[in-house]
Formats: sequence, C-alpha cells, structure tokens
Amino acid sequence: MRAVVLSAFGGLNKLRVSKKAMPEPQDGELKIRVKACGLNFIDLMVRQGNIDNPPKTPLVPGFECSGIVEALGDSVKGFEIGDRVMAFVNYNAWAEVVCTPVEFVYKIPDDMSFSEAAAFPMNFVTAYMMLFEVANLREGMSVLVHSAGGGVGQAVAQLCSTIPNVTVFGTASSFKHEAIKDSVTHLFDRNADYVQEVKRISTDGVDIVLDCLCGENTGKGLSLLKPLGTYILYGSSNMVTGETKSFFSFAKSWWQVEKVNPIKLYEENKVIAGFSLLNLLFKQNRGGLIKGVMDKLLNLYTNKKIKPVVDSLWALEEVKEAMQRIHDRGNIGKLILDVEKAPTPLMANDSTETSEAGEEEEDHEGDNENKERMPFIQ
Repeated sequence: MRAVVLSAFGGLNKLRVSKKAMPEPQDGELKIRVKACGLNFIDLMVRQGNIDNPPKTPLVPGFECSGIVEALGDSVKGFEIGDRVMAFVNYNAWAEVVCTPVEFVYKIPDDMSFSEAAAFPMNFVTAYMMLFEVANLREGMSVLVHSAGGGVGQAVAQLCSTIPNVTVFGTASSFKHEAIKDSVTHLFDRNADYVQEVKRISTDGVDIVLDCLCGENTGKGLSLLKPLGTYILYGSSNMVTGETKSFFSFAKSWWQVEKVNPIKLYEENKVIAGFSLLNLLFKQNRGGLIKGVMDKLLNLYTNKKIKPVVDSLWALEEVKEAMQRIHDRGNIGKLILDVEKAPTPLMANDSTETSEAGEEEEDHEGDNENKERMPFIQ
C-alpha cells in the first residue's frame, strides 16, 4: 500500500510517499480502506519532533481518517464490511489502509462526504470538549478563540452558534476576514492588540479563552477573563516558526508564558485548564467519553447545525505543499489528504518513492524552498 513516511524528524524533505506492507486487524480492531485523511497543526509539530516523547522514526503520521470497513478483527461488534466510517488512529492515518481499535471508529451519516468525515473528528471533538465539558458554555456567555479561520476555530464558532446569545471574539490573519466574518461576532487581526480591542467592546472581558498559540498569549488570555472565567490551552503553535524545530522559538515561547500563581487565581476567581484530545484518547483511555461526544456532534450534523469546513484537497504526494499551507496559516478550515486524488505532476516528482524497500534518496535541506508553489485545489 502507499503511505506517507516520515524518515526522520525535521523539514519537509523528511516526508515521502513509499510502499509499505498492508496491516491486518488484531483482536478488537477494524481494517479501513482509507478515502481521506485530516491534516492538523499537531502533524507539523510531530514532523519537527516538537512534541513530548516523540515516537521513533521512520513512522507514518496522521491521527484521523475516513473510509470503508474492509475487514473485522475478532470480537468486533456493531460494524460490517462495507460500512462508511471515520476514525481516530494513533499515528499511521496517512496511508491507503489503516487498522484501529473499534472504540475509535464511528459510522458516517449518509449525506456526509469522506472529505467532510476526515475533517470532523479532531476539530469538532476538541471544540465541543473545551466549550461544554471543560468550560461549561451557557446562554449569554462570551468566547475568545485564536486562529478563528482554522479547523478548530471554525468548529468553535459553529458550536457557539447552537447556544443562544453567545458572543464570539476571534483573531485571524486579515486576508481571512472576508471569508469568516459571518462566523464570529467580532473579528480582529492576529497581529493587533486584541486585548484592548476586546475590552473596548466588553470592559470586563470574556468568559472563555481558547488558546492554541501559547507564549505571551497565555498572560493576555488570563488578563481578559471575567470572574469565574476559564482559560484553556490546547496548542502551542507559536513554537513553530521555521521549517525545522527551533530551540530559540521554544525557549522564547516558554519564557513568555506568564508564571501562574494559584493564589492569584483564587483571589481573582479564574480557572486555567489544558486540553489534549490525543492524550485523552490514547494515553488516558477516555474513548467511551469521546464516543458520547461524537454521538452528540453527529446529531448536530444531522440536524444541519454544524458542518465541517474543508479548505482544500491534496494527493498523498502533495503532502509537503499541504503542510506548507498550514505552516503559512493560509487555510480556512481543514486541509484534507485525498487518497484517490491524482497528484499535480510538478508536486509529485519530489515526494514519490516506488521502491518496495522504501529506500529513498534524501533531498537537500532547502531544496523545496526553491520550487514553485502550486495553487491549492478548492
């Protein structure tokens, strides 16, 4: 089978499509013929080795996919061969075939496309858990979300719209504002002084801050919280500046994080929290909790309350260009790797490896920087 392989941690040149042996389902697992895979910012951090306890390379990246059930492991119940499904995968999602435990697999509604299904699990479960399980969003509350034009940001905006009178403040790159202006109440440029902008509109701040940036934004977010407000950190994209891992960026981001004093939290009646969906699923064994959340989300989808926003579709061989688009913060919604999509020839030349052994000749650092960037496919 074809799969995107990360040969070592580092730049885009460490990614290549190779042939790998097809996996077979173990007890309690489903084998899925993959149609589409989700691409998330965490995948960039994995590629750089910019995460805690990274796995050994070579590895196949990716944590979510959609496709068709091709085989059932022993003791699997509730699914049949031919079912259309979406799934969480603990790595290995960017391939033509994956195997994953049945507790991480969910049936797709008839009117949901495979691309939408691949855009659904990570973004909407993360947004729902933060808003309703951690922060207890209710009528009349206010939310500040960074990267409002991204996959999670758009999911947050849609879920907030299901609750009456929720005010959503969002930050995003200015070129995205026209496309997403109707999804949030107040929109600010990501480089503006959003603290002053928010306080100009709401003098006592907001009830919920959702921060995927970290660094100096932690202190700013805490300063914006109303009494009994909740700040949730769910990412640290400020640590990613260049194509490869940067100790300077990591140190700067760490240094800029305001050191939290519990006594101050007590005095100001503020809550600070963190959320990692992948840890909740794969390290803390909360698959049952996530299943309940997914049921609620699919009900909202069926009732046309929410709908994944797909930015663009890319062939597996175009994974480098897709990753660069996320790195440049160019996407509005989710980038999808479409397993059946034919690659643009210029893109494919540098990313395809047909050897069964998976041996590949490394590109020189920076080669891809000199190559023409192709326009994305809407």
